[in-house]
Amino acid sequence: MKSKGWLFIGFLVLALVLAQATRTPSAEGASVYFINLTDGDTVKSPVLVRFGLKGMGIAPAGVQFENTGHFHLLIDLDATTLDMNTPLPSTDNLKHFGKGQTETYLELAPGEHSLQLLLADFAHIPHEPVLLSEKISITVTE
Repeated sequence: MKSKGWLFIGFLVLALVLAQATRTPSAEGASVYFINLTDGDTVKSPVLVRFGLKGMGIAPAGVQFENTGHFHLLIDLDATTLDMNTPLPSTDNLKHFGKGQTETYLELAPGEHSLQLLLADFAHIPHEPVLLSEKISITVTE
């Protein structure tokens, strides 16, 4: 009888892990974009970056509601290097906004930088299909 109990517990754990690995669907027609920046802008640091979302809502990380997510900002990072089937890592080049923030100030060194927004679900896993903004380049002056 003990082995059946452990087997059942193992099955439950496996089911929970597989449920977490499933990507959350994005709403049809949803998109993410930059509100105040466009490709080719010249700005001074700190750079105000405002995030836009159409067709879905914002919810903090850990809060699971249908058609919601939170922003991640890719800075000088190629999105094709990311595994879109696992939780996104938090690095200097991949900023998480898990409290539901919709803007930030970035301290960037002078020069050219690329920025791209990515929406992810409650577990930091990108939606299916992926909601990724246009990649923009900005130039930071001294």
